Amino acid sequence: MTVVPSGYVLKDFELYETETWATHRLADFLKLDTHRVIWEPSAGNHKIADVFVSAGHRVITSDITIHNRPHHFISDFFGDIRLPHFDDLISNPPYGKQNILAARYARLAISRCSGWIALLLTAKFDFGSTRGDLFRYNPRFFAKITLTDRIKWFEGPSTGTEDHAWYIWAPTSHGQQTFAQIHYAGRDR
Repeated sequence: MTVVPSGYVLKDFELYETETWATHRLADFLKLDTHRVIWEPSAGNHKIADVFVSAGHRVITSDITIHNRPHHFISDFFGDIRLPHFDDLISNPPYGKQNILAARYARLAISRCSGWIALLLTAKFDFGSTRGDLFRYNPRFFAKITLTDRIKWFEGPSTGTEDHAWYIWAPTSHGQQTFAQIHYAGRDR
């Protein structure tokens, strides 16, 4: 299948809700201890958070704006914010043109979180020489879960026009690994 531009004009603070199946594939892979606190800093309407809460996790939610559900606090992840107490960070961050915002978000997440980090990004996000610090030269880069089905971001009959993957960085205490893992997962596992 060829990826084609959708022609959709992006709007500031637009809501892109992650389908539940995609978050379940991440949760199945990570198997996080329920005593760990997860921060979802781009929570939207809590679609990612809800999956982990239903599995018994404590999830702190924040975002730059409120859509339909209130957050624990409002904040711009890129700003100088007071960080909550958390162990792990899981999010579907804003991408921006050419994924520039997403790369900035990933770097900031790595600098702010010493635990597990999982970000839902475009499947080709790890391509290119300008992101070597996130992947090739980053001893914390642990795994990529390529989603074999496309995420449907909006109501209607059509599917998404882009492929996505979960990118996972291990805790600093995990130790360095030689090679990152690659996994594949879809709607039906």
